[in-house]
Amino acid sequence: MFEGTGLERGRSRLVEEAWVLVRWMFFLTPLPWPNRIKAMLLRLFGAEVGVGVNIRPRVNIHFPWKLKLGNHCWIGDSCELLNLEPIVIEDNSALAHEVYLAAASHDIRSRSLRYANKPIVIRKGCWIATRAFIGPGVEIGEQSVVGACAVVVKSVPPYSVVTGPQAEVRMRREFERD
Repeated sequence: MFEGTGLERGRSRLVEEAWVLVRWMFFLTPLPWPNRIKAMLLRLFGAEVGVGVNIRPRVNIHFPWKLKLGNHCWIGDSCELLNLEPIVIEDNSALAHEVYLAAASHDIRSRSLRYANKPIVIRKGCWIATRAFIGPGVEIGEQSVVGACAVVVKSVPPYSVVTGPQAEVRMRREFERD
């Protein structure tokens, strides 16, 4: 039977309730609020937010105080950041639409389904394509690409391209001259 123990929420119930209201008004809405307002609100609730961050409509961030966004990051429409543990997205990285980052899980060997939450880190220059799922404890290496609908439950080395439902490394990412 699930007991719900072991979760460090990180803020008081009052702060969390205030965030729920702000999230509903400015982040989950289809209205395209200016990014400077969204960044200011995230910072107000304890997030670290770099410059040039673009957050599209309908983005669900559970605990902004457990979020770090580098410079020039893009978070696409309808992304889900289930950050019961910290999520770090480094500079120049992008989440396409409907990406799900789950820094939360349960231990299926536990009768009480105790939490098995772990942080997620997306290193510099990554692109996470539409509807990809990144699980707890995963680090996406620098300059890597995660293909559409990939399910990533193990860390990805730098300069990799991962695709498919098993998110296997298919090749090393090589750059051409621009």
